[in-house]
Amino acid sequence: MKVLCDIYRSPRKEEMYLYVDKREGTVRVPENLLELFGKPQHVTTMLVTPDKRLARADANKVLNEIRERGYYLQMPPVADSEMSAVAAKNSKLQR
Repeated sequence: MKVLCDIYRSPRKEEMYLYVDKREGTVRVPENLLELFGKPQHVTTMLVTPDKRLARADANKVLNEIRERGYYLQMPPVADSEMSAVAAKNSKLQR
């Protein structure tokens, strides 16, 4: 299976992306998800195949979710508490 995907970023949540089949667009994405996501901002169009290497997603999972649900939602990475503390400390040093 291969799908030509449009990839959108959320204007509300940094590093949140929505993958959809280019032919369908966002018609199968639930309205309440789109409300939380914000107005999708197109990033790129990409052919996703099972062996495609994606930065933070498994291509097979992306393809399965698009086939079953009509979309794949890539959530932002979860920062562990130790890294959050380092980031907070660094931001205080930059002031």
